[in-house]
Amino acid sequence: MLLRISLIVAIIAALAAGTLSYLEVSDKIPALAKQRDDEKSAKVVAQTDLAKTKTELKKTQGELAQTKTELGDTKAERDKAVARAESQSKRADELNDKLTKVSSERDEAQNQLAAYKASDLTPDQVVKLNKTLKEARVEIEAINGEKVVLQRTITRLTNELNKYVGPDQFVKLRSDLRGKIVNVDPKWDFVVLNIGEDQGVLQDGELLVSRSGKLVAKVIVRNVQKDRCIANLLPGWKLGDPVEGDEVTPAHPAS
Repeated sequence: MLLRISLIVAIIAALAAGTLSYLEVSDKIPALAKQRDDEKSAKVVAQTDLAKTKTELKKTQGELAQTKTELGDTKAERDKAVARAESQSKRADELNDKLTKVSSERDEAQNQLAAYKASDLTPDQVVKLNKTLKEARVEIEAINGEKVVLQRTITRLTNELNKYVGPDQFVKLRSDLRGKIVNVDPKWDFVVLNIGEDQGVLQDGELLVSRSGKLVAKVIVRNVQKDRCIANLLPGWKLGDPVEGDEVTPAHPAS
């Protein structure tokens, strides 16, 4: 009898312990499930971020390669501009030497002509000296004209070179440069000016637009022709609407 009672008590105790263990585990199951779900979500987010990072890395590597290529192209253009500038400077020196020589020959011819006139030269001798003097003058005028064109080329190449050597430098224009607006396109924000290459206008040069002494806008030259140019209005500098007849002066005059 006592044995049976002990068995019953043991069974009841086991059932109670099992029930208690079940209750404790059942309380932890939701927390464990939530922890599992959170870890799964975190893993998905991590995988997504990793894929995004790989994509951005690949894009960055591509942009870096493109930048290296563009840098190489820019250096090549800079070297070409330097070579052109040096070549034009050498040509200018040669022209100066030639001009000095021709000027000396002209002066000598003038002195000889004066001396021959004073010493009763024959007509043929006078004609010959006059011809020599005229040819020297024509050659000097041609050299002077070529010097003007060459100087414009050197100035243009110098400004082109500054784009590569010093990108933050401004294109400087002649301090005495003056012009007027002859046409306005308000739709595309550009103006046509009555000054061009012959007056010393350079591409990318900036000009101030004024009316009656008051600033109206600032423009930058985009296309240069012989006696006129086309310029775009610069954002942030439009204080009014430019009109035909407005005056323009260099924003960065050469000293």
